[in-house]
Amino acid sequence: MREDWKYWIALSMVNGIGIVLIRNLLIKFYSVKDIFEASKKELANVEGIGSKNAEAIKSFNNWDKVDQELEKIEKWGIQLLPLNDPEYPASLLQTYNPPPLLYMKGEILSQDTLSIAIVGSRVPDRYGRSVTETLSSELVSMGVTIVSGLARGIDSIAQSEALKKGGRTIGVLGCGLDQIYPPENKKLYTAVSQNGAVISEFNLGTPPIAQNFPRRNRIISGLSLGVVVVQASEKSGSLISASFALDQNREVFAVPGEVTKKLSRGTNWLIKRGAKLVETVDDIVSEIDALRKLQTSDLFEEDRNEKILASLSKGQKEVFSVLTKDPMHIDEITKMTGIESSSLLSTLLTLELNDFVAQLPGKHFQIK
Repeated sequence: MREDWKYWIALSMVNGIGIVLIRNLLIKFYSVKDIFEASKKELANVEGIGSKNAEAIKSFNNWDKVDQELEKIEKWGIQLLPLNDPEYPASLLQTYNPPPLLYMKGEILSQDTLSIAIVGSRVPDRYGRSVTETLSSELVSMGVTIVSGLARGIDSIAQSEALKKGGRTIGVLGCGLDQIYPPENKKLYTAVSQNGAVISEFNLGTPPIAQNFPRRNRIISGLSLGVVVVQASEKSGSLISASFALDQNREVFAVPGEVTKKLSRGTNWLIKRGAKLVETVDDIVSEIDALRKLQTSDLFEEDRNEKILASLSKGQKEVFSVLTKDPMHIDEITKMTGIESSSLLSTLLTLELNDFVAQLPGKHFQIK
């Protein structure tokens, strides 16, 4: 646990000190500890601080609460990412008002810069579920990280599908990381933290109240190259994420829906106002340079196969490793693996159901 965490937590508890003032303070002082050790006069001379904010910093005396926060952080196995941490997500840092301090369970890797957010209704229908699963699966197969809010509905479906396909995903909460919300997503929360990260800007113990979610949504869009909205009513919080995406110069995508359905009103409204219409994953890829380059790279197929292999059992790995993009007859696969046909067909069926393998006429199989 780093020493400066204590001072970052304390600074986050000082009323009236937001991102702009924190940046000004960090320009003036070498470290956040130096901020608390500076004189009131030195603080007041920093642009935007003034005597009132200087007094608020100097009079901070809630160190017991800070120590309690640190104890909970250690108990939950949480990391802190201050604004000046080299591991702080670069894409989020480039936005207008990035959170000064992020709480994180898991880890954010350099590859997560290739991220797409998928958000939408908490009560999707079959169409919404199907589209979300397809988009998430195909993006993950390219090496894209899925970002969402770990909420019921579209968020959970997108992140669950990413995990199912051996991909990475980042969940952003509108509460403290010790407040798993919704509670039925406890297993998903754990899985996301082990295959990506769960993050929040809120102190531990912060409940999931309504006013927190717009702030959560700006992080979702800020971490992503673009935001895909799948099914949303006219007052959906997903439209807030889309609005933040526009403000942050991110791409906004929307899946069209049946005009008579309430769940289509938000997405169709976005399309009418310029959001990119999404029918397939290619509609997303074609709008983002980094994804177009990824799609044309020979390396992305190798990375995808390595991720798939890592998620398979020993027997499944033996079968998958001999398959290629070229169709292979069952007899050829049997000869190469030495596995009897009945067991081999069962394994191939499992791989097919997981969308890793495609079966062609005449008992031919190939990597999907």
